[in-house]
Amino acid sequence: MDADDIAFYRDNGYWISPVIVPPDVLDAAERGMERFYAGNHDHVLPDVPATRGWRPEHGDVLRKNDYSSLRVDELAALVHYPAIAEAAAALSGADGIRLWHDQLLYKPPGGSAAKVGWHTDRQYWQSCTSDDMLTAWVGFHDVDEVNGAVAFMPGSHRWSVTGLDFFSQDAAGLEASIVAQGYDPTPVVPRMKRGQVSFHHCRTVHGSSANLSTAPRRSIAIHLQPAGNRWRPGSAHPNDELVRHNPDPDYTDPTIQPQLWPVDNRTVVR
Repeated sequence: MDADDIAFYRDNGYWISPVIVPPDVLDAAERGMERFYAGNHDHVLPDVPATRGWRPEHGDVLRKNDYSSLRVDELAALVHYPAIAEAAAALSGADGIRLWHDQLLYKPPGGSAAKVGWHTDRQYWQSCTSDDMLTAWVGFHDVDEVNGAVAFMPGSHRWSVTGLDFFSQDAAGLEASIVAQGYDPTPVVPRMKRGQVSFHHCRTVHGSSANLSTAPRRSIAIHLQPAGNRWRPGSAHPNDELVRHNPDPDYTDPTIQPQLWPVDNRTVVR
């Protein structure tokens, strides 16, 4: 990464890395994903709404399961892979990066109703003091516009846009709302090779289309917080159910939100 890459991220609100995650780490993460869905977990989290997510009885829909890296070791190894958090720190200018939470994502093939609606991550993170949080998205295989790659609206991290929705299947309606608010909803859809990572600012408008290929689209979103992020009153997040309290939710809890960069060799990867 060089100064031009950082400038691109800060101008556009997203950046696509070169290949930085090696095949063996991704191979292990794929096995970890299979173990996660099979219920073969290395660690147990409290049974609260935040930790439930997709279950087999929900059927062949978009699967979204939070906190997977706290339960399966191979997924933790990917989330803790140093090059990811190091890049996030350089892009955001943070002097440290902690995990906010992860989302294991599985988009079924065949074009079923499994879009991710246009949204910003920040709209769901109102309990945070930081406006510089970001997400690293890692596909477990090549991704493009056919199998539902993540799309970004360049420069949208500077917008003041409302009314967006992760779960909406009405992309045209959301785009009309963006136009009505005075913004250009023209997206870019980067093609990514296995091992590349996309990074986007928490205020960047992004989403993805249905998977029109014949194989599932498998990935993990690693949501990241700068070291200075803290809980603020007036709003809540599912993380508040899991982190320690003293007496307020502590977003530096090393068990739920471990430090990822600088690498602390004393930290045990779950």
